[in-house]
Amino acid sequence: MKKKFSLDFERPLAELTEQLGKLREMAADSKVDFSTEIAAIEKKIEDTQKKIYSDLTAWQKVQLSRHPMRPYSLDYIQLLFEGFQELHGDRCFRDDQAIIGGTAFFEGRPVMIVAQQKGRNTKENLRRNFGSPNPEGYRKALRLMRLAEKFQMPLICLIDTPGAYPGIGAEERHVAEAIAVNLREMSILRVPIVAAVIGEGGSGGALGIAVADRVLILENAYYSVISPEGCAAILWKDRVFAPEAAEALSLTADKLLKMGIVDEVVKEPIGGAHLNTEKAARNLQIALKKHLAAISKDSIDELLDKRYCKYRVMGPFEEKPRPA
Repeated sequence: MKKKFSLDFERPLAELTEQLGKLREMAADSKVDFSTEIAAIEKKIEDTQKKIYSDLTAWQKVQLSRHPMRPYSLDYIQLLFEGFQELHGDRCFRDDQAIIGGTAFFEGRPVMIVAQQKGRNTKENLRRNFGSPNPEGYRKALRLMRLAEKFQMPLICLIDTPGAYPGIGAEERHVAEAIAVNLREMSILRVPIVAAVIGEGGSGGALGIAVADRVLILENAYYSVISPEGCAAILWKDRVFAPEAAEALSLTADKLLKMGIVDEVVKEPIGGAHLNTEKAARNLQIALKKHLAAISKDSIDELLDKRYCKYRVMGPFEEKPRPA
């Protein structure tokens, strides 16, 4: 029996699942009735799932957002959209495959999709740069956004990146400028925009395609100004403090909703979206449909005014009196 990948905090569950698999094999091979024992283990698995996943720490949610079997953008595109036609290249340098995009139909309505895509294996990860876009990726995204504006198609963005690529080549080709231009242009783009954080939402790399009228986030995704490891390396000079950094960053979906950074938390199947991709996709589909319908009722000028106000008031802050 092939073992499934499991995170450290999932080991008790993995051991029970392995026991259940062995017991079922024994029952099939020996023709002995183990139904009582199987039912007992199944009940224990259910109780263990509830115990583990009902009280996850911020760091554990970050780990779930990076699960290698978690559905990526292309998985959701295949399940939620029809007639996806991928468009390539930024017309300046090359085609960055860490960002994908193109036209499709959502609920019968033509839309433009811009998304970040990771790879499932080493070869694909190298091709997609582990989901970390280069500047040409953001320029491709902007080209597609302007195309959406030209043909009056709503824009749907799927976010899943640890951050923009920080390499020398990316800096030489002005990755910060490419992201900054996207922020400016998305803020005044004259079409409805809905963004969804489906996994990692790291720094400006995520924000470069996330300035939207509505921002959704999956339950076990995160959205942060910096990765927990990066924060730990700066504040504690050691990446081992990443769990503490994750708590301090308030990067989980529930905290982001409370602060007004996101507009809705999309529920995932218990244990994470990778355990039931179809159910996770259905939940995302319902949320996308609801928010796209709501913002499409406004005129473009009203939409832009509301978009401006949304980002002006985002994020509560407190001022404490200086100690005597």
